Amino acid sequence: MSGSWNDFNDAKQNSNIIPKGTLAKVRLTIRPGGFDDPTQGWTGGYATRGTTGSVYLSGEFTVLEGPYARRKIFTLIGLYSPKGPDWANMGRSMIRGMLNSARGISAKDQSPQAQAARRINGLGDLDGIEFLARIDVGTDASGDDKNESRSAVTPDRRDYARAMGLPAQPGDHPPVQ
Repeated sequence: MSGSWNDFNDAKQNSNIIPKGTLAKVRLTIRPGGFDDPTQGWTGGYATRGTTGSVYLSGEFTVLEGPYARRKIFTLIGLYSPKGPDWANMGRSMIRGMLNSARGISAKDQSPQAQAARRINGLGDLDGIEFLARIDVGTDASGDDKNESRSAVTPDRRDYARAMGLPAQPGDHPPVQ
C-alpha cells in the first residue's frame, strides 16, 4: 500500500542541492584555521593549513536572498599547494572575481581605481564580503553531491545588475515594443 505509515518508497526525496549555474548574492564568512605566514601576507589566523601542507581559506558562503536565502555553501579557496601553483592561481582568480563582483568593477577595467579596488590589506578584508556567486555542484569526500562556488559573477555579465538588485543597465532587457 503506497503512502502508508510504514512504506516510504514513494516519499519525496529531500534534495538540498541548489541547481548548477544558479546565480546568488552571497556573503563570505572565513572559518579561521589559525595558520599565519606573515611573509605571504597571511595574518589574523584566517588561513588553514591542511595535512598535505596546502594552505587555503575555508569559505562559508551564505545566500542572502531569493529562494535559497540562508543556505550555506562551503568552498575552499586555495592559497598554496606543495604540488604546484595551480590551486593558488585558482584561488587568486576566485578572490579577484569576488572583489570585482563586490565592488562593481568590470573584469577588463585596468584603471588605477579598479586596480586599487582589487588590493586588500589582509585576508580579513575578505571576511564578510558580499558578491554574486555562480553556484556549482561538486562531490564531497563520500562521493555525494554538494554545492560549491568557484567563480564570482562580475558586472561584465548581462544578468549581474538584476541579480545584485541594482537598477537595470542598458542592454539588460530587450526594449519594450
